[in-house]
Amino acid sequence: MRFMFVGDSMTIGRAGDYTWRYRMWQHLDSTFGGPYRIVGPRCEVYDTTADAPVSHDYADPGFPEHARRHLAGWGEGWQHMAPVMGETVAAHRPDVLLVSLGLIDLGFYTDAEQTADNVRRFTAGARAARPGVRMVLLPVIPNSRAEEDAPFAAEVTRFNELLAKAVADLTTDASPILLAARPASYDIHHDTYDGTHPNASGEHRLAGEFAAVLHQAWGIGAPYRPAQDP
Repeated sequence: MRFMFVGDSMTIGRAGDYTWRYRMWQHLDSTFGGPYRIVGPRCEVYDTTADAPVSHDYADPGFPEHARRHLAGWGEGWQHMAPVMGETVAAHRPDVLLVSLGLIDLGFYTDAEQTADNVRRFTAGARAARPGVRMVLLPVIPNSRAEEDAPFAAEVTRFNELLAKAVADLTTDASPILLAARPASYDIHHDTYDGTHPNASGEHRLAGEFAAVLHQAWGIGAPYRPAQDP
């Protein structure tokens, strides 16, 4: 089984982070019980000094190269990923997409309706390349901006409603799409380092939500149990 992580800055991570992708790799490695691969065209984390995704400085240097693969970008959202999904899925042949996108779209690029349209474009592109692909989508977690900017908070709420509708409309038996929940007890004041990006506890909560959906819906892996940091 082939997994691909798709996301924005919360998923790519910055130099020195473990990333929730790392937490998910640890979980799959200990619970999957069969052969699997993590696939994708990228493997870097974001270097804040260079202002570019050019670093390989993960918090655990033992994070194996083959497990670092992803399609995630700092400042990238649904509108950036939708146009490249067909070619990326065709090239890397993922069976399951684990997707965390939307905050950057709503913050800088598109409104809730436009962002939801890009979710549908993303899905169509992925299925055109791999008709049986499965997806788990994480709703947008409001960040610290949403606490101070009421119109932005309303857009986040509206998009999450439209995302749930898109999942209901688009899921099929051949290519199921599941909507994850906001991770239980996720608190941006304790689970992020800046009001948006996950710290170690936030990484575990994000990975745990994806792991819970995979296990409960499709019998993949097991309940999530956080591994200790090296």
